[in-house]
Amino acid sequence: MTSLDRMLAERACERVIVDFIHRLDLGDPGSVADLFTPDGFWHWPHGDRRIEGRDALRAYFASRPADRLSRRLMTNILVTVESPTTARAVSYLTTYRVDGYQGGMVAPPPPANVGHYEDTFRTLDGTWLLAGRTVHLPFGADTPRLPA
Repeated sequence: MTSLDRMLAERACERVIVDFIHRLDLGDPGSVADLFTPDGFWHWPHGDRRIEGRDALRAYFASRPADRLSRRLMTNILVTVESPTTARAVSYLTTYRVDGYQGGMVAPPPPANVGHYEDTFRTLDGTWLLAGRTVHLPFGADTPRLPA
């Protein structure tokens, strides 16, 4: 694998990480399933929540409340390319989130979550996709609901 190939693979994986967050916060949350391999999974060890396969992932992420406002900050993205078709990454996240959002500007609550993702990637038809994503949240709280 050339240095250029490695750099392009790293950038493609970073793009998936950022696209995931944009789809959750600013787009169609259920569409994050398209960023996974058909057999991909999302896992949260706390409570042993594991969602496998694109259909299950689509249903899971699409089920978030319609009145939820969230913004996630992603930092410290470190991608390690292991082969021409596999990679792994660690990235840090901070999530600001409220339910009951009706529009306009709201006072920012403390972060709902601070933690990191551990990702594995595979190429499928030349496209880098998430094969697995595990979220670790050492800091977290329930999502506050805005007054009606």
